[in-house]
Amino acid sequence: ASFLLLCFRSPLVTPLIFGLLLQAPFTQPSTITRPNFVLFLADDLGIGDVGCYGNDTIRTPNIDRLAKEGVKLTQHIAAAPLCTPSRAAFLTGRYPLRSGMDAVNDYRVIFWNAGSGGLPPNETTFAKILQQQGYSTGLIGKWHLGVNCESRNDHCHHPLKHGFDYFYGMPFTLISDCQPTETPEMDRAFRRKLWLYTQVIGLITLTAVLGRLTGLISVHWKTLTCLAGFSLLFFISWFSSYGFVQYWNCIMMRNHGITEQPMVTDRTTSLILRESISFIERNKHKPFLLFLSFLHSHTPLLTTEKFLGKSRHGLYGDNVEEMDWMVGQVLDAIDKEDLKDTTLVYFASDHGGWLERQEGKRQLGGWNGIYKGGKAMGGWEGGIRVPGIFRWPGVLPAGTIIEEPTSLMDIYPTVVHLAGGAVPQDRVIDGRDLLPLLRGAVARSEHEFLFHYCGVHLHAVRWHQKDTGAVWKAHYVTPIFSPPGAGACYDRGFCPCFGEGVTHHEPPLLFELSQDPSEARPLSVDTEPLFDTVIRRIGRAIEEHRRTLTPVPEQLSVSNVVWKPWLQPCCGTFPFCWCDKEGDN
Repeated sequence: ASFLLLCFRSPLVTPLIFGLLLQAPFTQPSTITRPNFVLFLADDLGIGDVGCYGNDTIRTPNIDRLAKEGVKLTQHIAAAPLCTPSRAAFLTGRYPLRSGMDAVNDYRVIFWNAGSGGLPPNETTFAKILQQQGYSTGLIGKWHLGVNCESRNDHCHHPLKHGFDYFYGMPFTLISDCQPTETPEMDRAFRRKLWLYTQVIGLITLTAVLGRLTGLISVHWKTLTCLAGFSLLFFISWFSSYGFVQYWNCIMMRNHGITEQPMVTDRTTSLILRESISFIERNKHKPFLLFLSFLHSHTPLLTTEKFLGKSRHGLYGDNVEEMDWMVGQVLDAIDKEDLKDTTLVYFASDHGGWLERQEGKRQLGGWNGIYKGGKAMGGWEGGIRVPGIFRWPGVLPAGTIIEEPTSLMDIYPTVVHLAGGAVPQDRVIDGRDLLPLLRGAVARSEHEFLFHYCGVHLHAVRWHQKDTGAVWKAHYVTPIFSPPGAGACYDRGFCPCFGEGVTHHEPPLLFELSQDPSEARPLSVDTEPLFDTVIRRIGRAIEEHRRTLTPVPEQLSVSNVVWKPWLQPCCGTFPFCWCDKEGDN
């Protein structure tokens, strides 16, 4: 006892004891409130395109560093396999069909800045809750969730109506039409049909006029005039939209104002990076949320000269390596402002890589590693399994790998709770707070079931059997690959969700993902004793899930996605829309 007393009286030991008592333990709740948030979301990036997920030919040292210094999720799942619905789910923590942001038709994303569909004003994003909690909130980059509802300037779907204090970027998405040297991408097959119909109608009109002039056909000039008028109106009706895609969709905005129409693609990357770093510098003395929504790695793969020809995977690899460099620049800005330990950084992709995106022999889409399928495929893992990385020094254990099922929708409750807010209680929130799992406080994900939709059509269901750790996945609908066995729908460009391009399975295809992550060996009653039990349990889960769904307006209906000239954002007097305010500066 006297020895212990002497030790505690020692001038060296006493400060050490007090220091230990005052030091917050790793799990102290008070140390994990109100951090800054930097959320990186890549566009069309495949899980197999990143070094820390197994790619040894595309260099991604900065993303890999995030994984080394933080937590890597190996079963991180997008709520949809396309941009618009996946991003709606990410921001709201809800399956996109709950907000009407998934499609009943083939128009599965926002198609025009001048469409009337978009993220409904009554949806509550995590940005809106953080804004209410006193955070400065900024979105830099891609939006693709609509702009206006009824007039050119109502901005009902705009980021500033959904909780962001500051927006700089594209209200639409990057497409090849934005690059004049590239082959047009938007609705390419439909445009070909329209050109064909125009030529046929024009040929009929010309033949009728020549026949009338030569006396071979007896037809009134009034009829010919009407036919010619119809030909002209038909041409104008579609060319007024599709003929000017670069001006209507390829625009840059700062808050509500248009800065470039059309965008000047040579400087887009540098401006997005500049705006991201500037946002951090302006808000370093108060809590902030920066959502950096990359235009990389979507076609036309805008890449600066510094990175062209530097990768081993052509233009796509160059583009991914440039995006990784941008991640590093933002991380350096965080370090420069001494914010590293108070900032939660997250990196993910909105869905899997686009396998079918090719021009000749050039592969312009991503790679999904060992996982079957890709972008637009709601069931197969390649369309929905994406990178997922968190870093928060001192709070999240470095070098951790978590193989539990998680979702992009989980960002919503995780961010809201850390910011001191509360998730809405008047609606279903499908995401789960990831912090206990990320910190190692629990071993299992809170997700028992995840439902994999293609549009509004349920294609597959994942069951995380917590008592055994098994992850079962039942496919009720799968796309028909073309050509057969190709692993994608190369003949179509996208795999469909319904109709003649899909196969319905009864009984469903069943896989055990922890044993067969590539979904190469479907199980059967003969090979799996639990087959019937698993299918029945998943069937009950589907019934329970469907009871939570309520009818909502379809934001991606044909009437909402068509081009409406009175809704077109315009820098000037419509239809003379042109400006370059960045060039003026």
